[in-house]
Amino acid sequence: MADQELIYRITRAVYENLGVNLEANKVERLVLDLYRIIAPQTGNEPREAAPLAAPSSSDRLVISVFGVDRPGIVAAVAQILAEAECSIIDINQTVVQGKFAMVLIADAARSRYSVQQLRDRFRQEGERLGVRIYAQREDIFNAMHRV
Repeated sequence: MADQELIYRITRAVYENLGVNLEANKVERLVLDLYRIIAPQTGNEPREAAPLAAPSSSDRLVISVFGVDRPGIVAAVAQILAEAECSIIDINQTVVQGKFAMVLIADAARSRYSVQQLRDRFRQEGERLGVRIYAQREDIFNAMHRV
């Protein structure tokens, strides 16, 4: 089994058993620790480089927003990112029959806040706006959604 596949399976098992609201840094450390234990038994030698994705993807966030459309959703998400000193790399949003959906990639390399603090802020703002806002590190997102 390839390194990436093994890491993906461990990551998915952790989230499936413990829930998706875990702190991403703790999950990553746990997965890497488990990988280092298991890898020699599979004939693989653990690598020191971050195996979940390219190094820069750990500095990016995937932010998803879903709900009933209303003015100010994009502005509110952008405002939170600006306050945290995160840059928007890419954004795609659509409205289908009054339903709003957005996926945004943000560079959080210089963020003043942790991923968990940003998640909490997005959750609060989502409640205020009546939408759901999810934020996850891109490397974790990629590992969880590989086909």
